[in-house]
Amino acid sequence: MISCLILEDEQDAQELLKSYIEKVSSLHILGIFESGLDVPIDILANTDLLFLDIQLPELNGIQYLKSIETPPKVIITSAYQNFAIEAFDLAVTDYLLKPYSFERFYKSINRVFENQAAPSKSKDTFFVYADKTTHKIKSSDILYIKAEVDYVKIKTVKQEILILDSLKNWNEKLKGQHFAQVHRSYIVNMEKVESISGNQLCIQDAEYLPISSTFKERVLKIFFG
Repeated sequence: MISCLILEDEQDAQELLKSYIEKVSSLHILGIFESGLDVPIDILANTDLLFLDIQLPELNGIQYLKSIETPPKVIITSAYQNFAIEAFDLAVTDYLLKPYSFERFYKSINRVFENQAAPSKSKDTFFVYADKTTHKIKSSDILYIKAEVDYVKIKTVKQEILILDSLKNWNEKLKGQHFAQVHRSYIVNMEKVESISGNQLCIQDAEYLPISSTFKERVLKIFFG
């Protein structure tokens, strides 16, 4: 469970962020405050993730963040993009530009989940959000990932999950593991490949996927060594 703190002085923005957080079962709100000077030290000490607005009374968000000796993970929420460079210099997790959608919000949360994963360079567990549920996925259970316009479909040994994401992003996430892009629309777990015939490969459950000429040489090298 990730304990969240909202530091935001606009009520509408507070309510929107609160509604987004409540959709994610792994998040829990510790408190909502309009000024950094109002945040109790004990609550801040128990905060895992701070949603921080820039335009705040007394101290702005950047000033408040600089005042924290050991800050939690921070996601900036602001209507102004000109603070982004300074914010990232302070190692914030993400910078949400208002107004932002739930999909954009959840991409930020995924970054927090990923940072909490095991310290190994090749992560073997991922958290994804679909159908109002946060799913835990092991990379060893993934059969393939398919691009679907602005979404990707993750096919595992147990289920299919459609999420807002890109194949490029998953290529980065799975780097160093037994995965290969075999087509502009497919990333495949090569440990699940049972055979290759022509321009198709067969994976578990006798499902056939295409191999494009662009990736075929690389795929054959992985498969045959």
